[in-house]
Amino acid sequence: MPPVPDLPPWAFLALFAAGLVAGTVDAIAGGGGLITLPVLLGIGLPAPLALGTSKLQGAFGSGSAAWSFVRRGAVDLHECRLGFALTALGALGGAFTVHLLDPQFLGALIPWLLGAIVIYMIFRPALGATSRHHRMERWPFYLLFGLGLGFYDGFFGPGVGSFWTIAFVTVLGHDFVRAAGHTKVMNFASNLAAVGLFATAGLVAWLPGLAMSAGQVVGGRLGAHLAMTRGARFVRPIFLVMATLVALKLIYASLAARS
Repeated sequence: MPPVPDLPPWAFLALFAAGLVAGTVDAIAGGGGLITLPVLLGIGLPAPLALGTSKLQGAFGSGSAAWSFVRRGAVDLHECRLGFALTALGALGGAFTVHLLDPQFLGALIPWLLGAIVIYMIFRPALGATSRHHRMERWPFYLLFGLGLGFYDGFFGPGVGSFWTIAFVTVLGHDFVRAAGHTKVMNFASNLAAVGLFATAGLVAWLPGLAMSAGQVVGGRLGAHLAMTRGARFVRPIFLVMATLVALKLIYASLAARS
């Protein structure tokens, strides 16, 4: 296990605050990793340890948000069982594969796909405002997207919440609030699977991770509450902003790696 730096007390307060903000944003529209991973790297965690710790706090945040959406009736857990299992299985496959292949080739493709999604959503302003008839039955949907996006999250990960949200909206016909709730359930599945692998490899910094996780639990509940009370018109613009930011960050990272 890489060494964990000694942290002053204020660092744990900063980790809690970062988790709180990230959990709130992530529960509404995804993209919380834009906040948490830089903070974990900024306190001195080596990159592999920061990634594993990020998955730990992400599991707490997505689990907290998912439970809040379930309690408020936006998510049917019975409907999600197949998707949860297939997403976890896909994430395990992706996490194993990352040791065999270079994930950088995805880094050049994914931001452009996210950008295309944002442009599509801008020109379809009514999409996701209300629930519509689904275009695919749930079995093939979860078989395709559960394994596919679960694999992607375990292998690379950035923007996976945006891809889940757009899949639920465009393919299953969910409105943005239901899509956000179901996305959190699937995020929880892939985070939980990834945490198991990272922990087995000794790549989780438990004290910093739990400090950030505490903030994530509070933020996840707060974000779910805001999404449920404010509705799809509140969630949609935040989704577009976060998807755009993730795409821009990945484009910048891809260009910087080539220079």
